[in-house]
Parts: sequence; structure tokens; C-alpha cells
Amino acid sequence: MPMLPLPASFSGDPTPLGVDLHMHSTASDGALAPADVVALCAERGVRLMALTDHDSMAGIAEAQATAGRLAVRLLPGTELSTLWSGIGIHVVGLLPRGASGALAEGLLAQAEARESRAVVIGQRLEKIGLPDALARARELAGPHRPLGRPDFARALVAAGVVPDMATAFKKHLGSGKAGDVKAHWPALAEVVGWILASGGVAVLAHPLRHGLTRRKRGLLLDAFAEAGGQAAELVSGFQNADVTRDLARQLADRGLFASVGSDFHFPGGHLAPGSMSPVPRTAVAPVWTHPRIAAFIEAAHGDDVPPGDGIAAP
Repeated sequence: MPMLPLPASFSGDPTPLGVDLHMHSTASDGALAPADVVALCAERGVRLMALTDHDSMAGIAEAQATAGRLAVRLLPGTELSTLWSGIGIHVVGLLPRGASGALAEGLLAQAEARESRAVVIGQRLEKIGLPDALARARELAGPHRPLGRPDFARALVAAGVVPDMATAFKKHLGSGKAGDVKAHWPALAEVVGWILASGGVAVLAHPLRHGLTRRKRGLLLDAFAEAGGQAAELVSGFQNADVTRDLARQLADRGLFASVGSDFHFPGGHLAPGSMSPVPRTAVAPVWTHPRIAAFIEAAHGDDVPPGDGIAAP
């Protein structure tokens, strides 16, 4: 399956890159089945994608089967929940060889933590006017995956408690609200270790979304790099160009690679696969030039794609 070469550097060209390394499916809190996410990527001209469901790789096999029929290269991945200095931080694992060992075990533990958290979220939302909150969220999500806050947001909308998903998060599920329940996530450094041991690349997800000052964001990047983290999302969806350029300087100072992703969850929103702000001209290297990812892509050119063995489903 031929694929056009990916750029070895960011040139500042506003043309879409055809790369999206952060997306979600019904294997976590997305609205589309894994196969449908891949099909939408193909339709939108995404050539290299990663499916990165929350604390799960349950959708990878289905996505791989569909990607094999389309002009899309699928990089297995997951988005893992962690804690750093009391703050919930997400780390994307890009996993050419799938999940094994501590990461496979960690995914199972993360799924259990999500289920425990869902019970508490349901109890809290019942107090603010959503009867049988847990059951309603489960009915909408289906029986096969851990619940996330978007599932409760959909339940709030369906019950008429709020008019839309954005309001559900603003009033009830966002940071500091009743439904913002902190689970006992593992430490940032531990999760980075899981990813590295599975032959993957650890990527700090959307570092601009935590409301951190520039100094504290720098401390987060320092801790991430010291733990062995290799990359951060320079662009995640749509963001201010000046802030993006400043983040690029922070990545360059620490020798981190740059990743890009839409964080796509559902059709009809302002984000779609491959849709994100342009990447400015920067000396920071794209994450697909990291040796572990580059080897995966090179093998894909010969249709000798490394198998996603050891992929764990929660």
C-alpha cells in the first residue's frame, strides 16, 4: 500500500499534513466505531493516523482491518490518564509494537479505575438532578467499555438537564465541577515507563489545555522529559498561533519531538479527523521522524507492517 512521504520538518505551510495522531472511537468515549473513524480519515485525506482511545486499545484490531483496505496507515495507540503534582495529565502512547508487559497490565487497571470513578460521578450527578445517572450513561455508551465524562454529558443532554454537551461540561463535568472526579491514576513517570517498555513513544497530550502558567507548563515538560517522555502535542485541535510558537520553543529547549492531533470524538463538531491549526515553521522535529515511528512507517512502505501483538483490551 503506497503512501506519499511525510515531511521531515515543519515548514509553516498551512496545507493540512495528512497526519492525525490523536483520535477516539466507541472503544472509549468517541461516537464512531473504530472502522468508521478510519473510513472518515480516508475520506478526509489523512494518510497516517493513530487511534488513541482513553486507557484502552480495544478498538485497534477493528481499525487495523479497515485501514488495511484503505490508503491509511494506522499507528496503534492509547491515551493514558496520569497524575502530576495533583493535576490530571494525559499521555498518548504511540505503540508500533502494541502493548505488552506493564502497559498491558496497566490498561486493565486503568479500566477498573474508570469504572470506579463512573460510580462516583453517577452519584454526584443524581444529587444535581439526573436520576439513575449511571444507568443512563451506561445505556447510551453500551455495555462493553468503561464510562467517561462525555457519556454522562450525553446523558445530561438526553434527559434535558442541559441543552448541549458544552453546557454539560461547563456546569457539571468540567474542572472543579461536581462530576470532575479524580481517580487514583498512576504517576506520570510510571505511565511513561510503561510506554517505553512496550517499544512505544510517549507523547504529552494537549499541554496547552491545563490552564498552566508558562513556567508551570515548563516544569511539566521538564518532569515529562526526565521520565523519558519523547514528544508533546504541539498542535491539538485549534489554538492561538502565538501560543503554538511559544510552545514550540519550550519543546525545542528540551529536545522533544512534536506531535499533532485533532482529538476527534464525534462528527458534527468543530473538530474532524485531520482538522487542526497549521503547524508553524519550527526546528522541532515531527514525531513521525522518531526512530521507533520512522521504522514502523518504513516497514509499512513494504507492506511489512509490524504486528500490534500484545494489544490489551480492558
